[in-house]
Amino acid sequence: MSESRRVLIVDDEANIRDLVDVALRFHGFTTGTAATGEEALRAVRKERPDLVLLDVMLPGLDGFEVCRRLRADGDQVPVIFLTAKDTPSDTVIGLTLGGDDYVTKPFSIEALIARVRAVLRRTAPPPAPSEDTVLRVADLELDEAHWTVRRGGVEVDLSPTEFRLLAYLMRNAGVVLSRARLLEGVWGWDHGNPQVVETYISYLRRKLDPLGPPLIHTRRGVGYALRP
Repeated sequence: MSESRRVLIVDDEANIRDLVDVALRFHGFTTGTAATGEEALRAVRKERPDLVLLDVMLPGLDGFEVCRRLRADGDQVPVIFLTAKDTPSDTVIGLTLGGDDYVTKPFSIEALIARVRAVLRRTAPPPAPSEDTVLRVADLELDEAHWTVRRGGVEVDLSPTEFRLLAYLMRNAGVVLSRARLLEGVWGWDHGNPQVVETYISYLRRKLDPLGPPLIHTRRGVGYALRP
């Protein structure tokens, strides 16, 4: 992955903006900065960054509202939330709004750079079309090259995170996957809030189950499996 990716840093604390800005540029990224939610929205639309580091506690529009507005506009730029809170509810809110990761303050610069690289790898464009990129389970078909999902011939609209989760389940069809394994395989975390997995599983079921018999099954106390 090329390190000349552009990262927008959004934080109302100038010392944090400057620290992260210097560190990212040292590691070869190009950067932009914003101090408020309104500035962040304007910068995303003008600069088209590859990733946004977004503080949650901003004056005016907070980080959650900024992300909500971006997703409502159809903008899927990867977002990593910077938050002073590490409560399960805040984590779930941020990720279910369309965030891709979160980093709790205070953070180490090395850890932050690693999360930026991980999210950029995870959200990179899909490979060139190939038959090998089409996954099928029962009447469910997922085309990884074109980022499309169909069930019974009906196209299903999924968010990027929902798509990655479904692809992981389909690649491991029939296997009971623990929440910890799903967090690591889909979100790239070796730890995290398992409620995030539960929330996204419910989103997938809500979109897939109306089109046919349930495909995602819960093994209570263990995890989830996708099978006919």
